[in-house]
Amino acid sequence: MDTLYFVKLGGSLITEKHRASTPRLDVIRRLAYEIAQARSENPALCLVLGHGSGSFGHFAAKKHNTHLGVATPEQWRGFSEVWWQARALNTLVVEALLQAGLPVIAFPPSSTILCQNRRVVRWEIEPLQRAIGAGLIPVIYGDVVFDTKLGGTILSTEHLFIELIPHLKPTRLLLCGQEEGVWADFPLRQQLISHLTPDNLAEVLPALAGSEAPDVTGGMLAKVNLMLQVVRKYPDLEAVIFSGEQPNSLEQALHGYPIGTRITR
Repeated sequence: MDTLYFVKLGGSLITEKHRASTPRLDVIRRLAYEIAQARSENPALCLVLGHGSGSFGHFAAKKHNTHLGVATPEQWRGFSEVWWQARALNTLVVEALLQAGLPVIAFPPSSTILCQNRRVVRWEIEPLQRAIGAGLIPVIYGDVVFDTKLGGTILSTEHLFIELIPHLKPTRLLLCGQEEGVWADFPLRQQLISHLTPDNLAEVLPALAGSEAPDVTGGMLAKVNLMLQVVRKYPDLEAVIFSGEQPNSLEQALHGYPIGTRITR
């Protein structure tokens, strides 16, 4: 396989995070174009794309507490609502990617994954692997999933990526959001950490905070801890947290230019 990157388009970047079900269509289209540009300049670059649910899924999920479990008829209606919101945003993202000329195909987690107490116990990934082998770009996203213990729950894009890492062996995991990276002085945002490892985490731990908008899958602290766990387990993998707000930043990251905060073992 050629070089493989996992790329997440953050929900807070592609939606108006404080307004329910409001996409930032101009941003989505620009990011799709940047991905297409990077691919045209580096045909050996293989991608698995993912995106968050932003103000689509998170508002509905918080309203129904879907991530905590699903049992009653009302909770199952909420489960369906969260599913629909996540799918609606995915449709917009996939449409923009197709319009940019990218050969994408969506793999909805709700129809392909079974969990047990929020842990994936079954995911038939061969179709996804075959998509990559055929030169297609799989698109996954934060979604509801069925759970044998909880009835139902929610899996974030980061957790989906982690499940795929040992099977697909990407070299980089790019998390493209609103923040320029990990700040040593959040919320002042004046001291950006260019390189984060388990050794210097203690220096920035007091500054890390949860998301400022409804988010049932965790804020920056959860994201950083998760990425540190990942690079400990897969030392050849590099994770990068950076902002996609500035034009060409995603394209630069795809080309390997230093940007945002690198997280390594």
